[in-house]
Amino acid sequence: MSELLTLLFDSKPRARLIKFFIQNDNQEYTLADICVKNKLPKNEVVKEINRFEKMKMIIAKARKGKRYYQTNLDFIFYPELKMLVAKSNTLPASKGLLKINSLGKVKLALISGVFLNNPKSRTDLLIVGDELSKAKIKHLLEMLEAEIGREINYSILSSEEFRYRVNMLDKFIMEFLEGPYEEVINKIPNLKQITRLRKK
Repeated sequence: MSELLTLLFDSKPRARLIKFFIQNDNQEYTLADICVKNKLPKNEVVKEINRFEKMKMIIAKARKGKRYYQTNLDFIFYPELKMLVAKSNTLPASKGLLKINSLGKVKLALISGVFLNNPKSRTDLLIVGDELSKAKIKHLLEMLEAEIGREINYSILSSEEFRYRVNMLDKFIMEFLEGPYEEVINKIPNLKQITRLRKK
């Protein structure tokens, strides 16, 4: 999420692809898949993939006339890269997150999970609002997933549904609010008091 990897590796495409391969280290992808998921042009992806192959950071496999790429778990610097990528995602300085306010009448936007290196969270992004644009939400999620390097678990609720679930002491909402999270947008003044309801 942060610009840390970009600064270290002096290339936005390279940093983005490193995060992608490290965070999806058990998957195989075609060149086309990699381009789409990372929103990068083919020529830049090919250049970086060739570099990764020479370094033995990734492995290429041919199957049914197609070439697939996968992270090499035996890469000498794999553990260090894994740790570095995890730490870089704890700094939510994301251009995508700044666009949440343009989705509609957003009352609340909270991040956890992959953004804060919190694997116990059931969702990475919680948005509460009304009259939200589905097209803008789709575009935002694609942008965030490209920045993060993996799919994002998200939950979107209307203001009415959020109030109802809070009043019902909904387990999902309460567990999220009791865990570590950061506020992107908060127009709900008593948010911090909500979790106290379950403890009474």
